[in-house]
Amino acid sequence: MSAEMDALVAAATEKLEALEAALHGLGQVRGTHTTDDGLISVEVNSDGAMVGLRLAESITSRPPAEVGQAIIAACTQAAQDAGEQRSAVVATLNSSFTAPQAGNVGGRAE
Repeated sequence: MSAEMDALVAAATEKLEALEAALHGLGQVRGTHTTDDGLISVEVNSDGAMVGLRLAESITSRPPAEVGQAIIAACTQAAQDAGEQRSAVVATLNSSFTAPQAGNVGGRAE
């Protein structure tokens, strides 16, 4: 009975560690995008909120509406990057919760 309890505690501990790793990973997500011309660089957090914006000085020669649209497009790309990173973290978490079926070890029948 003690071996079964030890296995249960070990499994629960592994899942807790996986959850903690995922939480940490989600906190580290930063999506970035720099326009092809290098005039705009954007960084967003895991929620897609802008946390950084760099504009080259030469961007002042462009019309404001064009700059605004370029910033929005860069933010969109950065948010997609962040989304891909979030998906990778969640996929890793999901794989850690995939348990072998009863009577199987490591996916192999015994």
